[in-house]
Amino acid sequence: MTDGGTVFNGIRAIMIFTEDPEKSARWWAGVLDVEVHLDIDGDAVYAWLDVAGVEFGFHPLDEKRNRRGGSPVPYWAVNDVDAVRQRLLDAGCTHHRGPLDVGDGTGRKIAQLTDPFGNVIGIDGF
Repeated sequence: MTDGGTVFNGIRAIMIFTEDPEKSARWWAGVLDVEVHLDIDGDAVYAWLDVAGVEFGFHPLDEKRNRRGGSPVPYWAVNDVDAVRQRLLDAGCTHHRGPLDVGDGTGRKIAQLTDPFGNVIGIDGF
């Protein structure tokens, strides 16, 4: 899609701001069964996961430069919202919102959960 000369090809990265990026990344790596990558600069740690070609990054929370509340909610495409939601709840997430039917009769649903570090994430599928 072209819009004013800018091409949008899809989401490349999702940035989550958290008090402990490495701890958050390691928890998610266990849930998603992927490897954690780390960039360490002094005391600052940026951790990320490669999940289906999307960088799921965890950046140090800094209330002056980034906001926890009001941040975008990343939505992961999933095949079975109910099964993935239960897996996340079993792993330590808590219910935030949904599941909601958003498919106009197609069966598509979304749900939001809060991870153990206070980050809201979404799942989108059937």
